[in-house]
Amino acid sequence: MAYSSSSLPPLCEKISYKNYFLRAVDLTILGLLFSLLLYRILLMNQNNTVWVVAFLCESFFSFIWLLITCIKWSPAAYKSYPERLDERVHDLPSVDMFVTTADPVREPPILVANTLLSLLALNYPANKLACYVSDDGCSPLTYFSLKEASKFAKIWVPFCKKYNVKVRAPFRYFLNPPVPTESSEFSKDWEMTKREYEKLSRKVEDATGDSHWLDAEDDFEAFSNTKPNDHSTIVKVVWENKGGVGEENEVPHFVYISREKRPNYLHHYKAGAMNFLVRVSGLMTNAPYMLNVDCDMYANEADVVRQAMCIFLQKSVNSKHCAFVQYPQDFYDSNADELTVLQSYLGQGIAGIQGPIYAGSGCFHTRRVMYGLSIDDLEEDGSLSSVAARKYLAEENLEREFGNSKEMVKSVVEALQRKPNPQNTLANSLEAAQEVGHCHYEYQTIWGKTIGWLYESTAEDANTSIGIHSRGWTSSYISPEPPAFLGAMPPGGPEAMLQQRRWATGLLEVLFNKQSPLIGMFCRKIRFRQTLAYLYIFTWGLRSIPELFYCLLPAYCLLHNSALFPKGVYLGIIVTLVGMHCLYTLWEFMSLGFSVQSWFVSQSFWRIKTTCSWLFSIPDIILKLLGISKTVFIVTKKTMPKTMSGSGSGKSQREDDCPNKDSGKFEFDGSLYFLPGTFIVLVNLAAIAGFSVGLHRLSHRHGGGSSGLAEACGSILVVMLFLPFLKGMFGKGKYGIPLSTISKAAFLAVLFVVFAL
Repeated sequence: MAYSSSSLPPLCEKISYKNYFLRAVDLTILGLLFSLLLYRILLMNQNNTVWVVAFLCESFFSFIWLLITCIKWSPAAYKSYPERLDERVHDLPSVDMFVTTADPVREPPILVANTLLSLLALNYPANKLACYVSDDGCSPLTYFSLKEASKFAKIWVPFCKKYNVKVRAPFRYFLNPPVPTESSEFSKDWEMTKREYEKLSRKVEDATGDSHWLDAEDDFEAFSNTKPNDHSTIVKVVWENKGGVGEENEVPHFVYISREKRPNYLHHYKAGAMNFLVRVSGLMTNAPYMLNVDCDMYANEADVVRQAMCIFLQKSVNSKHCAFVQYPQDFYDSNADELTVLQSYLGQGIAGIQGPIYAGSGCFHTRRVMYGLSIDDLEEDGSLSSVAARKYLAEENLEREFGNSKEMVKSVVEALQRKPNPQNTLANSLEAAQEVGHCHYEYQTIWGKTIGWLYESTAEDANTSIGIHSRGWTSSYISPEPPAFLGAMPPGGPEAMLQQRRWATGLLEVLFNKQSPLIGMFCRKIRFRQTLAYLYIFTWGLRSIPELFYCLLPAYCLLHNSALFPKGVYLGIIVTLVGMHCLYTLWEFMSLGFSVQSWFVSQSFWRIKTTCSWLFSIPDIILKLLGISKTVFIVTKKTMPKTMSGSGSGKSQREDDCPNKDSGKFEFDGSLYFLPGTFIVLVNLAAIAGFSVGLHRLSHRHGGGSSGLAEACGSILVVMLFLPFLKGMFGKGKYGIPLSTISKAAFLAVLFVVFAL
């Protein structure tokens, strides 16, 4: 890559956000929390066990707020200028793009096809891009859909680039008709392209219910007699870009892969699939940069690759330190407001320390870093140091660490030395690609241990992220407008609970493995505040216990006639705390354009997922640590949304213009996820009823004060936060809590009431 004069404006700049007022608010809330803890300590001898439990819960909450204050202290983000890239860089680097899917039922192939099409149509030279789709379900339907999508791409890609289409996922773009003022040529091309996409959709839909096409083509012979967990490696070059000059009508390389799976082998879920993608792409195109995208997160910004390259190629940023560029996960539905706010404030806060945490999707990685390089292995110009060269480039070392494939070792050496990619025919690498996909290939290597995506956790993204930062690397955060990638969150209900449990369990796995920030705080190259950021993320699952207790304490105190909150003037600490926190979080939501209702729904869902979903991560991790069972990665069900506003404009292209009448409703089933929430509601309702009839006066006090209006208000607040469960007790169908769950919760609630009285 050649750079022009340094007098030209920079490709990117780091923007630091310092808001002293917000710092003051954070510190004030922290001071109030410590004041409450001090008050409880001073009066500990005068109160009963409830006081001690409340003190322990509030201590944990204070610790969490201390972490949040440290994280948010110096937020930052990068602003890139992709329009300057061609002036500065005469030979753009290659990028390998990875898409992972695992289940054609839970992840509809047409959704995967749209993600693929959005990536193939990006504003970047087609000869510099290659897209690899990993199908861990080894589904002939998925392969058929992607093969048909590659045919449509020859129409879609030139259309997007000719007319500078903003939204490059067809299922979103064709929701709106063309503007009447457009030219007749555009209208004609638009109609033709839409017809072709509808043909593609019909083909995929028809193929879902009829598998006759499996026998129609020899191309599907590899899928005969295969099972999702028992099949050989499949690598197919669906489309190869032989033009090689990057013209607008060219389509990038597209390769379909499915690694070998056997029932008796551990496959490491998504992390194993990602490492296979790294190996196959290393053999075929060996691009120095890699983009990782979930199958339901389509590229919404055509210049996303150029934006990331601005970070990697900007000399003044000290580019050798940047290991990856992370984009926030944005969504086009209304189920992810809370996550959007969390990323906006905490995400930018972490970005101002050592860099954002890898979030599993929408992230550009450097191949050399994924091969295990430490920051100390490089010279100032980014080349390998003499010590690192002897360490990494010795052939016997490489074969021991990366596997015994000669072609793989050669590609690793080329990547580490930053040699340009040889323009070989992809088909020439098929045999080697098959070899590195065998189940036993990683045996006695360090794949998943120190190179590639790291194993030992279902949260492979966070596990890999802390491994990278622990080696001294930094990362960068870009939050462009419009959002770079858009996806859909599962609706509130079983799928959301399943996803949250998997996240919490995976993060706890990292907390207790060798990548734990508790271990690396003093003996690795990770910065102290970055360690605190990881600690905040990894302890999500542990928060379920104090949250659950604190939701039950007001009810217990009402029934037991004991005090939970301070009396008199000291009650102002609690009132001020609750008021400031509500106003603070409400401001965070409204400053990003969300409504008061969105804020309340998000606060409610936070309590629900913490006490109902994250709670189950505790037994999961205990059973794993005891060696009784292992954690399981269950794919979250994705759906093709039916109601979306699909213009290329708007803040996040959400469904505000065309809301679903069922949007915001909470769905239930008979799983145990909904037992804790139903139990909490019933207990607090019983306590409120008992308080209203004076039942608490019949209980005897055992030291300390008696319950009163403050505890009653606490129970009412809990019921309000669990309002979806209250509605679910009277709802019908999927919006109603099953009678079996209500019965179990009622039995536990009766036991709780008897115990409290």
